Amino acid sequence: MKVGIIADDLTGANATGIRLAKKGFIAATVVFDGNIPTKEKYTSISIDTNSRYCHPDHAIKRVIKAYNQLSLWGASVVGKRIDSTIRGNIGVETDALLSVIGKKSVAVVVASFPDSGRIVAGGYLLVEGTPVQSTDVAKDPMNPIRKSHVPTLMKEQSVHTVAHISLSTVLHGKEAIKEELVHQLEEGHRIIVIDAVTNEEIDHIAEAMAAIDGPCFVPVDPGPLSAAYSALKAHQDVQQSKWIVTVGSATPLSGRQIRYLIDKTNSRPVYVNAEALASVSGTWDVEIERAKSEALHEITLQDTLIITTYTPTSQVLNLAEIAEREGVTEEKLANRITEGLAHITHEVIQQADVPIDGSFSSGGDVTAALCSVSKAEAIGLEDEVLPLAAYGRFIGGTFDGMPVVTKGGMVGEKQSIYDCVKFLKTKKQEGSV
Repeated sequence: MKVGIIADDLTGANATGIRLAKKGFIAATVVFDGNIPTKEKYTSISIDTNSRYCHPDHAIKRVIKAYNQLSLWGASVVGKRIDSTIRGNIGVETDALLSVIGKKSVAVVVASFPDSGRIVAGGYLLVEGTPVQSTDVAKDPMNPIRKSHVPTLMKEQSVHTVAHISLSTVLHGKEAIKEELVHQLEEGHRIIVIDAVTNEEIDHIAEAMAAIDGPCFVPVDPGPLSAAYSALKAHQDVQQSKWIVTVGSATPLSGRQIRYLIDKTNSRPVYVNAEALASVSGTWDVEIERAKSEALHEITLQDTLIITTYTPTSQVLNLAEIAEREGVTEEKLANRITEGLAHITHEVIQQADVPIDGSFSSGGDVTAALCSVSKAEAIGLEDEVLPLAAYGRFIGGTFDGMPVVTKGGMVGEKQSIYDCVKFLKTKKQEGSV
């Protein structure tokens, strides 16, 4: 899938392109009045129209030209990048884009950029807690900002009616946002401004948009919404692909990350009995066979299969006590658990009736065990998903060439495993363009 971004200045084009690159797209920016490159296999193109300070009539022409370039290039999603302090011809350019795309197009305006201290609550854009009209931006000699209320600003510049979805709705999550979006669509609104104060809320807005069939949504924002929505649309295109997530860490953080992944993907994990694996007796083989059979069944029913020793009622094993009973070291038992998870994952990948498109593993010990069981010689590294989470491919062995994301067991926030799986899916889509 290809994504096009129309930005009113060069730095903004780059900023959104980088966010798309972090989602797995191959991104490039076309400087003002330039042409889309044809030699490389880009999946994200941002075009700088250099229209923030120009006359509205010129801005309209430049937006239409940029859209036509992106349309010929094959963009499936087109977003409008706006300034994070709402300067420029944001309403005029949004209207131009809606006009050229057609009657089914609807602009979703989320002016928030939480990572830069920009949030929208009650329709008002706040910069580090201060209304934008009370910041230095108000003194911009080229385009001073005298209003902080985004819906009002859009109404003044647009020919369309402007709806507003408040933070009270957004706080209730994806389903509430989706319901209100559908209502506003039924009312005939072509521009819908939505509040957001966190990246997670922006993700929920993107999820609601992606769950609605029919309209052609145009994300209008400083970058976060365009990146989140584009990634979700790319994932929808590869929903028939299969992914395996292997998690051995029994920490509260891992539990939160797994629960978040389950909520986002509706997955049913294969829970592996860690105590049965913490053994050199026959229980190890029995549990592997049981979990493997369950996993082989589940992989036919869902696209993201989680194999984990972390259950909702997990308790930390007393390895010292078990080691004494088994007559081995605690280290041996810990290795047996990770080796067991690796064996289950390996057998599923080898025996599944459907091809597995990529894997994720949490914890260096689990990843090392997967390499050992599959006889991989190395992992070829290609990209960083997030700090201490790397994307690459297995080299050699039975997993040769398979994409993999590895992450430290104690790394990240609650959404980190989900973000890693999304990255894998985007890379798969990228390869199919």
